[in-house]
Amino acid sequence: MDWLWVRLHTDDGVTGLGETYPCSDAEAAVAVRSLAPLLLGRDPSQIDRLWADMLLATSYHGWAGVEMRVISAIDIALWDLAGKVARQPIYKLLGGASRESIPIYNTCYDRVDFLTEPVRLAEELLASGVTAMKIWPFDSIALAQCGGRGHSISAAELRQGLAPLEKIRAALGDKMDLAMEFHGYWNLPCAIRIARALEPLAPMWLEEMLPQDNLAAYAELARHTHLPLTISERLMTRWGFREVLANRAAQVIMPDLCWCGGLSEAKKIAAMAEVEYLPVAPHNCGGPVLHQASVHLAANVTNLAILETVRRHYLDEYDGILTDLVKPANGRLPLPAGPGLGVDLTPGLLQCDNVRVEFVRP
Repeated sequence: MDWLWVRLHTDDGVTGLGETYPCSDAEAAVAVRSLAPLLLGRDPSQIDRLWADMLLATSYHGWAGVEMRVISAIDIALWDLAGKVARQPIYKLLGGASRESIPIYNTCYDRVDFLTEPVRLAEELLASGVTAMKIWPFDSIALAQCGGRGHSISAAELRQGLAPLEKIRAALGDKMDLAMEFHGYWNLPCAIRIARALEPLAPMWLEEMLPQDNLAAYAELARHTHLPLTISERLMTRWGFREVLANRAAQVIMPDLCWCGGLSEAKKIAAMAEVEYLPVAPHNCGGPVLHQASVHLAANVTNLAILETVRRHYLDEYDGILTDLVKPANGRLPLPAGPGLGVDLTPGLLQCDNVRVEFVRP
């Protein structure tokens, strides 16, 4: 794993924790050289002002990349600080809880392979109370082509991609909702063909069928299928989501808190989606701090559809990193407890051999 954690320290000894990924060397350079000098000595309660100043400071660097990922981590850390100072969970500072618990789905980075044992995996999830799962059976077909992009798809390949869904539907009927992930690997004609083939199987949504940099093409795709399109963790800031909301290309909006601009920006993106009567389903496939922050956002926003979780992460790969972590019970997440995020890095973690620490002081 390649996570960057940001810790902000106040004169009063309070710390705030944030996170981003997946290029920690580049992200650390931006945090230390570009943004730390801007933040040192400032009032951490001025979250909106600091966000705007960080955006301005990086605007000539091409902020829709590593710079925005670092701003996202710092913003999460600022909200953690604010919650600790107020002695309240972040979701209460955002406006309070909109639900008693949080609906989830499982993104299937599981040791049970969804390509070879889809029914077994679905049955395991159902037994734990999880009733929705996300798989990507068409990825291997696209990646096998020249350049790793899906420029064509044969009838046999189409049947191959449909097979895991067909097996789950045959065994379990509608007990399990099935979201389809495509990681932006397909061109428009192939995406239309795949979407139409999937319609009888009624998946929950089609996620990132195309690359996210041509939203007019997404609008064209939307006109060719009645299945919901979901876009996109790779869009950054409210300006990045503006066009997809305006052209009605998506029916589900999916910001990633570690990439879109943090909790501040994700809350604004959710409000913009709500104006268009669209739900949000935050992308939550990074590190444990992203998971915890996403739970706070999901607790608060009124237009939440569902929150992504990864069973392998919260049962295994996050172990020993944080002092606590919100985990599902009976297929839902409870509201997070404790002030701020409600977690901190485990004592001694920063002394591990695979952790590099940099300090920036006034």
